[in-house]
Amino acid sequence: MDSENIPFQTINWENVPKTEHTGTTGTAYWQTIQFKGLRVRVVEYSKGYLADHWCQKGHIVYCLEGSFTTELQNGESFYLTRGMSYIVSDELSSHRSVTENGVKLLIIDGDFLASQHNS
Repeated sequence: MDSENIPFQTINWENVPKTEHTGTTGTAYWQTIQFKGLRVRVVEYSKGYLADHWCQKGHIVYCLEGSFTTELQNGESFYLTRGMSYIVSDELSSHRSVTENGVKLLIIDGDFLASQHNS
């Protein structure tokens, strides 16, 4: 893994600009801090949000406020509420998020979640 050290720092999320991403229904608002090989985001999904794609990316997801369901393309689904998390490596599931009433998440992803294939 090619990474670099991150010196101690604080993040005031109030000062991190939001970008808007339209779902199949609803909207996602991302506040993103990018480091080499590491992305840290606070993501808010509006009421009625449904992701517009099946994601193969690995994530560590922590639910800060509200609730949502993570649907897997194989038909499984997992309901998460405040204080709950899920973790998955790259390319190990096709997943998407849906929320009825909105949710706020802390999402961490990066090179450290790359799938490890044995030769």
